[in-house]
Amino acid sequence: MTRRGFLQGMLAAGLWNALTGRGEAAQPQVKDMKGIEAMQKNWKAYLAEGFKAPLPTEPLKLPNEEWRKRLSTMAYSVLRDEGTERAGTSSLNNEKRDGVFVCAGCDLPVFTSAMKYESGTGWPSFFTAIPGAFGTKVDNTLFTKRTEYHCIRCGGHHGHLFDDGPPPTGQRWCNNGVALKFVPKTG
Repeated sequence: MTRRGFLQGMLAAGLWNALTGRGEAAQPQVKDMKGIEAMQKNWKAYLAEGFKAPLPTEPLKLPNEEWRKRLSTMAYSVLRDEGTERAGTSSLNNEKRDGVFVCAGCDLPVFTSAMKYESGTGWPSFFTAIPGAFGTKVDNTLFTKRTEYHCIRCGGHHGHLFDDGPPPTGQRWCNNGVALKFVPKTG
């Protein structure tokens, strides 16, 4: 995505928040870091019965042609080319069921529904992640230093990690919806 496109997306997110009244973020139910650690440790409780989650230690490396076959055009842009989807376009923004969010590229579980909160940004946001699901790197593309995160298994770009999230972590894992699939705990 171009810098101009990103800035247009940010403007659209602000307008979206103003029009939908989403300026105030819903807070997570976990109040301390011990609760966060317990949530991270017990993430498998959110898996659907019979779901075979791949391990983060099972790398998935495919040629670009195969990624193009597996992914939609927008998912390819985000996961493989580090693009950004427009704010407010993901159906996962309104996902409230119990379950697990997995990488759209390789099905690695990356977040649970209990880790999600409404940030008001127009992108699915989480205050913590499943341990070991992501690798990070510094991104200096928009006049500022940001932390970008990628799926540890397939290398797919998911979004950026900010320090303006709710307590107790203070984190906002701002994720592109097309980089995720939601697997509900029950059908």
